[in-house]
Amino acid sequence: MRATLFKELDCELGEGPLWDDAHLWFFDILGCKMFRLSADSHTLESWEGERMASAAARTEVRDRMLIATETELMVFDMDTQTSESLCPLEADNPATRTNDGRADRQGGFWIGTMGKNAEPEAGAIYRYYKGELRVLRKGVTIPNSICFSPDGRLAYFSDSALQTIYRWTLGPDGWPIGAPEVFHVIGGGDSAPDGAVVDESGALWVAIWGDGQILNISAQGVAREHVSVPVSQPSCPALSVEGRMYITTAREGMSAEQLAAEPLSGSIFVVDLPARGVEEPKVILP
Repeated sequence: MRATLFKELDCELGEGPLWDDAHLWFFDILGCKMFRLSADSHTLESWEGERMASAAARTEVRDRMLIATETELMVFDMDTQTSESLCPLEADNPATRTNDGRADRQGGFWIGTMGKNAEPEAGAIYRYYKGELRVLRKGVTIPNSICFSPDGRLAYFSDSALQTIYRWTLGPDGWPIGAPEVFHVIGGGDSAPDGAVVDESGALWVAIWGDGQILNISAQGVAREHVSVPVSQPSCPALSVEGRMYITTAREGMSAEQLAAEPLSGSIFVVDLPARGVEEPKVILP
């Protein structure tokens, strides 16, 4: 399978795609921008902020989105175009920012933090649930691949610096039980697991940064087919219930020669899969 161009853009670090049944939300983290793109790709809205933002989730309140920024979780009201703070998130640490995040099946929201220069073990993974923000894991370098099994019993995440995806058993309220276990290791060169999404069968579709592909990994941890992306830095997929996959990409760290060879880096790509997606959950607000 091969992804094709959906919307030509020049995002420095495109990330956090979220399909809300009618629009694709995503971010340019380093550009401090949030975007909403129509299903036909013709209408692109954008919002520019003073802080980096990286991930979003739907909420139980109509037209309100949860947004993760480098200093807080906030709620964005699409009708009034205003935001309000939900809770601080490493606001006292100017050396870190948020990275990958996603809502879980129980109405919580997981978000990872990392050093702005990817300092070793400077990040962590948090969960927000019913008004409480709790750290789940410390000492993470580049948190990514946060997604959840269709039944809500398993969480997945990776540390890109270790090229390793982990699996974590969840309790009835979505809190982790015990320690995470290694689920899959990405081997070979400098490629690494980035963002991921789960389809209705429980298989993961993982963006492989540096290798120009979205890799399919079965629920048993076995690598299978892949989607080729015509740029080397895919960052994260989003998957609709109809099986349409949207893929963010990045230009970060690329030389002039690399950009000349891959001019569509930073754009959005799309591919129709034989697998169907699972509707993104809604975060419970207090």
